[in-house]
Amino acid sequence: MTPAPAPSIRLFSSDLDGTLLGNPESTLRFKQAWEALPRETRPLLVYNSGRSVTDTRALVLSRRLPEPDYIIGGVGTELYNHRTHHEEPAFNAQFGEGWDLAKVEAIMTAMPGVERQPPEFLHPYKSSWYLHRADRAKIDELRRRFESAGLQVNVVYSSLRDLDVLPSRANKGNALAWLCARLNLPLTSVLVAGDTGNDSAMFLLPGVHGIVVENAQPELFESVVKLPTFVSRNVMADGVLEGLKHFGVIPQVPVGRGLPSGQRHHAAWRGMLFAPETFRTLHEEERALIATGYEQALATLRRNITPLGFSACSLADNTVTGTDANYRSVWARDGCFTVVQTIEMDDPDLRDAQRRTLRTLLDTVAPNGQVPANVRIDDGTPEYSGVGGICSIDSGLWLILAVYHYVTETGDLALLTEYAPTLRRTMEWLSAQDSNNDGLIEVPEAGDWTDLFGRSYHVLYDEVLWYRANVCYGRLLEYQQDFDRAAEFLRWSQHIAGKIKASFWPSTARDPKSAPTFADRQASLGDAQYLIAEITPFAFNWRCDVIGNLLAFLTNVIDVDRARTAFRFMWGVGVNNPYPVANLYPAVQSGDPDWRPYYTVNLLNLPHHYHNGGHWPFIGGLWVRFIHRLGLHDLARHELVKLAEVNRLGRNREWEFNEWVHGVTGRPMGKAYQAWSAAAYLRACQELHLDSDAAARAE
Repeated sequence: MTPAPAPSIRLFSSDLDGTLLGNPESTLRFKQAWEALPRETRPLLVYNSGRSVTDTRALVLSRRLPEPDYIIGGVGTELYNHRTHHEEPAFNAQFGEGWDLAKVEAIMTAMPGVERQPPEFLHPYKSSWYLHRADRAKIDELRRRFESAGLQVNVVYSSLRDLDVLPSRANKGNALAWLCARLNLPLTSVLVAGDTGNDSAMFLLPGVHGIVVENAQPELFESVVKLPTFVSRNVMADGVLEGLKHFGVIPQVPVGRGLPSGQRHHAAWRGMLFAPETFRTLHEEERALIATGYEQALATLRRNITPLGFSACSLADNTVTGTDANYRSVWARDGCFTVVQTIEMDDPDLRDAQRRTLRTLLDTVAPNGQVPANVRIDDGTPEYSGVGGICSIDSGLWLILAVYHYVTETGDLALLTEYAPTLRRTMEWLSAQDSNNDGLIEVPEAGDWTDLFGRSYHVLYDEVLWYRANVCYGRLLEYQQDFDRAAEFLRWSQHIAGKIKASFWPSTARDPKSAPTFADRQASLGDAQYLIAEITPFAFNWRCDVIGNLLAFLTNVIDVDRARTAFRFMWGVGVNNPYPVANLYPAVQSGDPDWRPYYTVNLLNLPHHYHNGGHWPFIGGLWVRFIHRLGLHDLARHELVKLAEVNRLGRNREWEFNEWVHGVTGRPMGKAYQAWSAAAYLRACQELHLDSDAAARAE
C-alpha cells in the first residue's frame, strides 16, 4: 500500500478479456493514453491472451486497441511479431517433446462433464474445454491421467470454467520469458497486468512488476498473495491505467477516469459533474436534474451524520413511534453500505462519519463475533436481533466489506491492527453459519435486510455478500502480512462463487457423474435467465432477487454473459418501472405458497410494498452501475435521470431521497432522507461521469 519508487519499464505485457477489454470507454482511455506516449520512448506493448493471435489481430484492426509490438496468443502457445507481421517459428519448436494432441484429446473426451470450446479457441498446441466448478482434486486427478499416459502437459484451469491443456512449457509466463530473452530484456524491466488464474504465470516470473485489476478473480489474488504487486482500485482498463501511473509509465490517469486520491473532495467532483461536456447525450434539463440531485444527495448525507456515525435516515426529519424507534440507530447494513458507496469522496465530514460508523459497530461486536443489527444513537445500546428476535446475518457481511474499502482507500493500517481480533471473531461467527461446510451460509427466515420477509437457508443476496466478504477479509489479512491465511480465504471464496453459480443458476447441462443437488431437480425451470432468489433443502424460490443479481455482477461472481442474460430478463419485465428499481420480481400475492401472514404487520409487505416488490432508490444506484458496466452507457445515463426523479419525490417536500416507493403508483412510502439512497445516487453519478466524455467521443 506504500508507493514504491517507479522502476524503468521497457515492456508491458497485458491480458485482454477482463483486463484491457470489458468496458469500451475504459479501453478507449487506455488506447488514447498509450498512443499519447512518444513512440520512441514508450515500452514495448505485448498482448498476452487466451485468445488466438488471429482473434487478437482482428481486435487491433478494428481500432479498439492500440497496435502492439508482439502478440502472445493461446495461453502462451503462439507468438506473433506485429511489427514484422510474422510468426516466430523458433518459438513453436520448444513444444514438441512430450506433446501428443491426439492422446490429449482422447483423455479429455473420456472425462465426464467437459465440453469442447469453440474452434476459434483451438490449435495444434492448445486443447481447450469448459469444465464448470471443478475442485483442485479433480484437476489434480486429470494431471495424473496425463502423466500416466506419458504426456508432459500444463493444465491451466481458471474462472471455475476454462480448462486449457498445453505443452508442458507453454503458459503466458514462459512465453513472455522466451520473448524477453530473445529481446535481451531483463525481467526487472517488465510490467504485467491480468485478472484470472491463467495470468499468474506472468506475475510469478522472478523480478517482474505486476498490476492486478480490482475485478480480478480470487484465484489470481491467491497466486500473487506473497508478491509485491500493485492492486488497483478500479476495474479493467481503468485499473490498468491506475497501475501504469503507479509505475511511472504514463504521467497521469486520463481525466475521464475521475480524480486521484486526495483530490476527490466535493468541489472537485462538483466541477467535473457540472462541466459542459458531462452527460452531453442528455437534454439540458436532464443534466440539470442530475446535478441538482447530486447537491441534494450530499445535503441528505450530512443530515445523517451523528456522533456515532451514519444514521439510516435523518433523525430531525422523521417521526418514529413503536417499532420504528429503531430508526434512531446506526444500522450496520445501512451504515456500511453508505461507507462503501462514499469511500472515494475526500470530504472531511464524510470521512469522519465513515470512521465513526465503523468504530461504533466494531466496538459493539459480541464476544462470539456477532455484529449488532444496529446501535441506538441516544444511548449507544447495541441490538443483535430485529423483529421476532432474529439475528441480522448481513450486518457482519457488510462490516467486513466496509472495513476493507475504508482501509484500502485511507491506508489506515492502525485501525486494521486495532480491530484485527474483532474482525477475526466476526469471520468465525459468519463461518459458523455454514453449518454443513458446503461453502454457503444458512440464513434464518427474515435474517437479513429483508427483515420482514420470508426467505431463508441459502439466500442469493447473502451468499453473494459472503463470497465478497471472504475476498475482502483475505485482502485484509494480506495487508497484515498473514499470507497463508489470506490464501485460504481467497481460495475458499472461489469455492463459494462456484457453489453460487451451480446452485442459483439452474441449467439443463449437468455433469452426469456429479452428486445431484436440489438445483438439478428443478426441471421445471430449465435453463435459468437469472440467479434465483432462494434454495432450501426442500424447496426453491424461482423469483428474481434484483439486488442479489446486481451485486453478483458488481462483485464479479457472474461474468458479463450471464449478467447480460439477467439484464434482458429484468429489463423485459420492467423492474425499473415506474422507477429504478424493484427489489423483487414478481411480488408475492396473498394466497401464493410464498405468502406469510406476517406480511400484513404494519401493512408493510403487501404486494408491491416494502420488501415485497417495492422500489428502492438505493438498489436503483446499483442498477445504474450494473447497466453501465455492461457497456449500455446511454441507457445507464437515462436510468440515472429516472433515479434522480424518484429521489426528488417526497411525502412533504422535494428531494427527500425516500426509503422506498410503491411498485405500481411510484409514490414514496418510506422514511425521508435515507443515507443509503443518497450514497448510492452519488456513487452512480460519479461512476457514470467518469465515462461520459469518452463515451460521447466513442458514440
